[in-house]
Amino acid sequence: MDKEGKKYLQLKLKDLISKAGVKLIELHFRQVAGVELEYVRLGEAALYYDASVVGEGDITAIFSRLGFEAINDSEDVIVERIRIAAIELIYYASNVSSLIRNSDYISERLGLPYDKLSRIFSKKCNKTLENYLIQLKIEKVKELISNDHYTLSEISYMLGYSSVHYLSNQFKKTTGITVSQYKDHPDIGRIPLEEI
Repeated sequence: MDKEGKKYLQLKLKDLISKAGVKLIELHFRQVAGVELEYVRLGEAALYYDASVVGEGDITAIFSRLGFEAINDSEDVIVERIRIAAIELIYYASNVSSLIRNSDYISERLGLPYDKLSRIFSKKCNKTLENYLIQLKIEKVKELISNDHYTLSEISYMLGYSSVHYLSNQFKKTTGITVSQYKDHPDIGRIPLEEI
């Protein structure tokens, strides 16, 4: 117990990988009696709760209903931290992804060697970390194409591809369609980041 006799709870949360998820939690918990959020950020939340009003199980159940499972396994926590670092690099770092190697960024961000991170990720996710990063980039390419503000050459540069040709080949290999086909049929859709 800390703040005015309330208990403190800090949780690592699976799939809390977007700013929209953070906002959803903030808005939802404003209306939960006996709970006061200390913070919510990508991958984690901390709060104070009045145990006479709401229990820890009730709180984790609320997070679960919102789509964010509490994580206790240390390797699962590492996987979520990897996902968050990758999304930050590709989605929120503007042009940084073209200036720094993905492996260096993720390794530095988590403070662990990339080969160890890659092994844990592959073991837990049944896909390689490299494949995950490619899928994230392709979803970002789809987003940028759909916005229609950038040329394919600009998108290629922004996401660190060595050429438009390389981006186009990776797009086709990953999605099964060409960039032109996607432009003609944007209704094919994008994959939510939580599902990658």
